[in-house]
Amino acid sequence: MTENKLRGATPIEGEGLRGDGTPRWYVVHTYSGHENKVKINIERQVETRNMRNLILDIQVPTENVSKKNDKGEIATKVQKIYPGYIIIKMIITNESWYLVRNTQGVTGFVGNGSDPMPLSPEEVRRMGIEKVEAGFVKEGDTVKILKQPFEGHVGEVKEVDETTMTVKVAISMAGRETVLDGLTFDDIAYR
Repeated sequence: MTENKLRGATPIEGEGLRGDGTPRWYVVHTYSGHENKVKINIERQVETRNMRNLILDIQVPTENVSKKNDKGEIATKVQKIYPGYIIIKMIITNESWYLVRNTQGVTGFVGNGSDPMPLSPEEVRRMGIEKVEAGFVKEGDTVKILKQPFEGHVGEVKEVDETTMTVKVAISMAGRETVLDGLTFDDIAYR
């Protein structure tokens, strides 16, 4: 058996670019405890194959956790936020997909089989991977409200405040325009 059959699906020859050529963040599942090894192995392959233009960033999200030990001293430890996962910013092509998917310790992309699902700008912002500009929503956009008590209403974005990362949305209630102020990006979705 060839390595391709052992490692899973392979890209269709000649397919080339899988997405629109835009770099996006993807979640890659790894063996638990192998996240840093996988990151290093992918970075080496990217350098060797000169693919820095396709695979732009690889992160193993961590946080500092402080706990008191038996002596009452505070010890700080670095802990993985998502054990068993790494986050990669890349442009999906057959070559970049194949490189990541066939790295030792990788079990696959999060998504549907050989079709990885990118993180939304809101997910990237919430995970703290990268500062997401408010530019993904702008004045005049039509959005759906996800927050109670106005859940399900559709409205128009009237104002975006990039410093507080909030928006004002005008919805129609009982034939009158009502402006909802202070909505976060978690409270809305594109219609």
